[in-house]
Amino acid sequence: MIPWEHLDTAAIPGEAGTLRLMRRGTEYSIQLDRNELMNSRLSGSEEALARLSAERVAGARAPRVLIGGYGMGFTLRAALSLMPETAQVTVAEIVPAVLAWARGPMAELTGGSLDDPRVSIREADVAAVIRERPGAWDAILLDVDNGPDGLTRTENDRLYDAAGLGAARAALRPKGVLAVWSAHPDAAFTRRLGQAGFSVEEVATRARGKRGARHVIWLAGR
Repeated sequence: MIPWEHLDTAAIPGEAGTLRLMRRGTEYSIQLDRNELMNSRLSGSEEALARLSAERVAGARAPRVLIGGYGMGFTLRAALSLMPETAQVTVAEIVPAVLAWARGPMAELTGGSLDDPRVSIREADVAAVIRERPGAWDAILLDVDNGPDGLTRTENDRLYDAAGLGAARAALRPKGVLAVWSAHPDAAFTRRLGQAGFSVEEVATRARGKRGARHVIWLAGR
C-alpha cells in the first residue's frame, strides 16, 4: 500500500489544534491532529449541499451565495456548475493555508473554480461575514467544522446557537435558504432551527454517492 505523505501543517486561528495536509497517491486528506476531517475520495455529501441549495434558489435571477468553509472545494465546484452566470458566490475560509493548498498541491481538485469570475474569496470567519449586512444572501451554505457538533474550533459553536441562527436568518433575503452540512444527526439543532423561525427540512445523504457514511443536510427556509 502507498504510504501517506505529510505535505504541510497549518495552525487554526485562535485555537491550539493544527491541520495536516496528507497525500497518498492521488488521494488527499485534511486532518485535525490525527482525526480526518475530509478526504478527496468522499465528496458526495458536499456536492449534495450545493445541489440542494441551488434547487432552492433556482428562481433568483442573480443569486448571491455565501459558502462557509472551503474544505477541498467540492461544494464550490458543484455550486458553480449549477448556478447561472449572473450568480455571485463568496467563499469565507478562516484558515489561509487551506486556500494555499487549494492553489498548490490540491489544484487538480480545485479545477479552476477559485478563478471563476463569479467567485470572491474572504479570508475571514464566516460568522463575521454573516453579521455584516442583513438581507444580503439568497443562500448561506455552511460546511464548517463537523457540523453543529464542533470539532476544530470552539468558536464555531456561535454559528449554530440561537444567536447565530438569528443572525443567519437576518442575513438572508426573503425565501432564502440556510443549508447546513453535518457528519451526524442532531435533533437539538433541528429544534433550534425551528425556534429561530426557519421552516426545516432534514435530508440524509451519503459521503460517496450511494455509499459511505451517512451525513445530514438541513435546509432551513426563511
